[in-house]
Amino acid sequence: MMKRDLTVTVAGVKFPNPVIAASGVYGFGEYYTDLYPLNLLGGISCKGLTLNKRNGNTPPRVAETPAGMLNSVGLQNPGVDTFINTNLPRLKKDGNVIIANIAGDTPEDYAEIAKRLSETDVDMLEVNISCPNVKKGGAAWGISTEGAALVTKTVRAVTKKPLMVKLTPNVTDVTEIAKAAESEGADAISLINTLLGMRIDIRTKRPVLHRNVGGLSGPAVFPVALRMVWQVAGAVKIDVVGMGGINSAEDAVEMMYAGAKAVQIGTAIISDPLAPLKIIGGIEHYMDVNRIRRITEITGKVEPW
Repeated sequence: MMKRDLTVTVAGVKFPNPVIAASGVYGFGEYYTDLYPLNLLGGISCKGLTLNKRNGNTPPRVAETPAGMLNSVGLQNPGVDTFINTNLPRLKKDGNVIIANIAGDTPEDYAEIAKRLSETDVDMLEVNISCPNVKKGGAAWGISTEGAALVTKTVRAVTKKPLMVKLTPNVTDVTEIAKAAESEGADAISLINTLLGMRIDIRTKRPVLHRNVGGLSGPAVFPVALRMVWQVAGAVKIDVVGMGGINSAEDAVEMMYAGAKAVQIGTAIISDPLAPLKIIGGIEHYMDVNRIRRITEITGKVEPW
């Protein structure tokens, strides 16, 4: 059998394969250790971290939708210090590639979290700029080039860790946001975060989520995510990591053809905890059938009409 090489390098960090557990649904991996060794994954993007502990939003905060789900969990997490002292040592002990996803209300919040993580052995920071800009009335930092640039610049100034900026799709032109982050020192771009959505319970006449709206994820968003990854990969010179509705090895391969160096798997894990391993196996099968020696050979190789 032909020897396959599934390794990929994103922002200078080497991953054993291109399949990463996405921030949010995977927590800190604690619910999956009885199922398989976590280092079988390419990497783990940990639950979004804030400066202090957050309990998240009032339920109901998760709801099913056709081909997906809505959530407004609200960045429930134990805070960055608990992660550093409790979760990270366990994750690194098993040899996992760890991405620390960080979130904040102000640029100063992001910077302080990044400084604390800079003294640890996390492999990369993923800056979630879908968080509300409290200085500008609550709109997400990532919906403007100015906001994206400011947060990226502020974090870049305090850390030498590889820096990946996670983009929201709720914008007019995602390529401009990506270029703004690149211009201020981002080493990679990840996208997409969730699309803003809503459902209403016609019996109660109330939204199904307590906060009225939430983030839509799952297979329903995949074509949108694929389009945005393709656009961003063609607009920036830095690496791109694709996510959003990936539910199969075919989806992952499509995302890589569109320009992603690696992919993140999120909502699929909720319905099938083994989804990342099945996707890795499916990628290996695709490589065998198509005589592909190195998975990096397919990145960005889509041939538009």
